[in-house]
Amino acid sequence: MALSPSDRGTLRSLASRLAQIAASDEQQQLAEQWRDLNGLRPTRPLVRIFQIPWNEFAQEDELQLTCEDPWAREVENGLRMALYQHDHMRDDFVFDPVMSCALAVSDSGFGVGGVFDRPEGEGSVRFHGQIKDLDDVQRIQFPTISHDKHATEQRFQQLSELFEGIMPVKMRGISHYWFAPWDVLIQWYGIETAMLDMVLRPDLVNAAMSRLVDAYLHRLDQWEQLNLLALPDMGTGVGSGGLGLTDELPQSDCDPARVRPMDLWGCATPQIFSEVSPAMHEEFALQHELRWLERWGLNYYGCCEPLHTKIGLLKQVPRLRKISCSPKADKVSMAGQCGRDYVISLKPNPAIFAGSYWDPEVARREIREDLEKLRGCVVEIVLKDISTVSFEPQRLHLWAQIAREEAERFVS
Repeated sequence: MALSPSDRGTLRSLASRLAQIAASDEQQQLAEQWRDLNGLRPTRPLVRIFQIPWNEFAQEDELQLTCEDPWAREVENGLRMALYQHDHMRDDFVFDPVMSCALAVSDSGFGVGGVFDRPEGEGSVRFHGQIKDLDDVQRIQFPTISHDKHATEQRFQQLSELFEGIMPVKMRGISHYWFAPWDVLIQWYGIETAMLDMVLRPDLVNAAMSRLVDAYLHRLDQWEQLNLLALPDMGTGVGSGGLGLTDELPQSDCDPARVRPMDLWGCATPQIFSEVSPAMHEEFALQHELRWLERWGLNYYGCCEPLHTKIGLLKQVPRLRKISCSPKADKVSMAGQCGRDYVISLKPNPAIFAGSYWDPEVARREIREDLEKLRGCVVEIVLKDISTVSFEPQRLHLWAQIAREEAERFVS
């Protein structure tokens, strides 16, 4: 692909600035702080912001695309968003001094479809449950994975030539994976039906979860066999939380050319289990998730579900290091149970940005109160699921500043 001199110049200019940021002393210091946090050593709470509603930032000058080539515009968009976040939403993200080239991997999926239809002339869609009896469980197929090495090499050569002299380019495979089988299962099953069947037909629910986790493990085995796993870059997040920088991974006997799951972070979450009892959480989620979690070197657990009533259960998770603390979680209870044994991944409520009027002092008070409840614990602050900032990007700019200030205050 031949890019115009203008497109090429734009991309190289943006990449040059990103490379300078990545090489700065500040970034190296942040990386060490993440290693301390993830190693349960004393440091201030670290802040991460992601899942940003970029559509509401469309008028920001720094995000205006100037490249003409479609592929160049994709690369430009990624570079501009990274630089914008560094300049205006100063969380504790660590930028990698290496440009990643993703492998061209294809996945046949689980084979279950036909969940929705839109009747002719109607504006809504109709849901059709796909898991109704034990025979339907066998419809969950084991995925087939393949790697187009030629396409990967083409992509690598293109990026390497484009960024020569600015940033080295590295082929990077799968370094972290979002494992949330219940997020998938309810799309076939239906939430209400699944919840009722935990009581009425528990064998069917367990059979479906067991089959689905078998399929996930089959996928993982293929990733390992095809050598598609890779050590993460500096900015790789884990689970629904902060960055995964740690001096405990990879394992001491790791071959960087042949990465194993045990060299990486794993995660799991059953987000829809917010109101499910600990006993049912263990039966219908955790017992199945443990088969996945035992494969990884360190683990993160949870997302949007409050977990303060289930910390005792989670101690079964091998090498568990981080636990999500959702907006609805009881922070005092979490602090008492976790102490300094785990990183508590504090999730402020993003609904604070949704109103017509936003008071930054309310945001400050909420962060301060939550941190006080977690005093004595190892904490990261993770703002995510930001559906809207009411088309006022400055709200997020100021929130990032406030969060950093409160984190500094918390540790002093």
